[in-house]
Amino acid sequence: MEKSARYNWFTVGDINGFFGIIFDAMAVLAFLSGILIVTFDFPAEIVYKHMIPGSVAAVLFGDLFYTWLAFRLARRTGNAETTAMPQGLDAPSTIGLPLAVYGPAFLMLKGKGYSPEAAAMLTWQLGMACMILIGAIKFLLAFCGRFVQRIVPAAGLLGSLAGIGLALIGFGPLVDIFSAPVVGMISLGLVFYVLIARIDLPGRIPGVLLAMAAGTAIYHGMGELGISVGQYAPPHLVLHPGIPVPSLGFLEGLPLALSYLPIVVPFALLVVVGGINVTASAQISGDDYNTRSILLVDACSTLISGLCGGVAQTTPYVGQPAYHRMGARAGYTLLTGLFLGLGGMLGLVGFIIALVPKAVLGPILLFVALEIVAQAFHATPRKHAAAVALAIFPSVARMLAIQFGNTALVPTANFQRLLTTMGDTLPPLLVEVSLGNGFIITGMLWGAFLCEMIDRRLKACAAYLGILAVFSLFGIVHSADPNGSMYLPWRLLDPARELAYLFTVGYAVLGTMMLLLSFSKGARHHDPDPQGKDLP
Repeated sequence: MEKSARYNWFTVGDINGFFGIIFDAMAVLAFLSGILIVTFDFPAEIVYKHMIPGSVAAVLFGDLFYTWLAFRLARRTGNAETTAMPQGLDAPSTIGLPLAVYGPAFLMLKGKGYSPEAAAMLTWQLGMACMILIGAIKFLLAFCGRFVQRIVPAAGLLGSLAGIGLALIGFGPLVDIFSAPVVGMISLGLVFYVLIARIDLPGRIPGVLLAMAAGTAIYHGMGELGISVGQYAPPHLVLHPGIPVPSLGFLEGLPLALSYLPIVVPFALLVVVGGINVTASAQISGDDYNTRSILLVDACSTLISGLCGGVAQTTPYVGQPAYHRMGARAGYTLLTGLFLGLGGMLGLVGFIIALVPKAVLGPILLFVALEIVAQAFHATPRKHAAAVALAIFPSVARMLAIQFGNTALVPTANFQRLLTTMGDTLPPLLVEVSLGNGFIITGMLWGAFLCEMIDRRLKACAAYLGILAVFSLFGIVHSADPNGSMYLPWRLLDPARELAYLFTVGYAVLGTMMLLLSFSKGARHHDPDPQGKDLP
């Protein structure tokens, strides 16, 4: 390649790339805030002054470092059109952790007698500890991520992520859209028109920007005129500045965070695998970034989040080739880092989140959810489609468990009674809650064992079922504790202890059956259609 004397690091394409990432990040932060403040009645002061500034400080670090890596790559290769690797907040975990960990932990602590303020502080420290654990795991996996990617079938990895997209990321925003259907549908139509149908608006107006601006204006206009759906309250547009100061506060939340490892670990694993994939796609588009460098920077960003009070992990964003095609270079990552980082510290991000209604942000999150689900099916062999679908179900169970545990919908006394009501079988609600506990690992292992069965690798299938049996025994998956904690099964009381043992025996029996069937003639017969091309 001919050496270029000058790196064109900022172009018009960087402006488009900046808006594309910013609105996605703002939507994710809005739902992080909304889930905690609205759904779980979490104190807004802690969210806006501590959680958000700490989280966006990590993005500031990561995007500045990725900008520097782009300059270094351009200098090394002489490619004046080098595009930086984008980084932002990971949508599945930034939404999934409040729903599956932070919110339930906050309610649990209040139920144990903690004051709302004390419960909120300990939950915040729990979130910091989760980021430290995720960052440490990502740092270690940066050196062996490809090995993990090779041993776990794509249907398991992507299927569990699709479940998060469908049940935990997409469904809530869908409800928000139709809670204010006029503005929601307008924003939904614009987002789908531009991002899914890929049709340019007249004058090439940025569709996402128009959806945000128009939807917000119409929502508040209808509200002021008294024709909005439900009770309209003008937003409290107050700045909540907060400087993320490094601290060891995460140590207070670490013991509680360890009980949520079955949820925390898979989120780290999925980001590492995703980082490998997006770096490979950047290499194909002509920007030959070192995979380990990309992963290590992201791991350090997440550690910074935990140290500075953040509760959301960073991730290399999917779509670097798309930003490359639109002409973005390194300016868009620099702008993103500065806007999110400094805006979050000055309180501007919280200000904008309070201004933009959830019905307007919902379509962006719904688009993200649809893309995650679609990618899970497109990026796996056609014959593994059933495994992808199977891996989605644990996330659906988790969504139902969250609804059951919402005291606004189901009073605590009724929830506890239903958990222990015995009939001819185990209590149905306890089974549903248990199926959702450890949902990410469950989805990965369910998808993996079915993939191996489809591929007639029954010994590997039996191995995955054996892992499920062991994990079920100790509550790593299918925890019989409504809080999703791990345990020693003999310390449980019935019916929880019975459920733990029966789940374990069920997986063990099925695994043994697969192992015995591996010696049958049918299992050794060659699959005539290994790619599933002839399937209807």
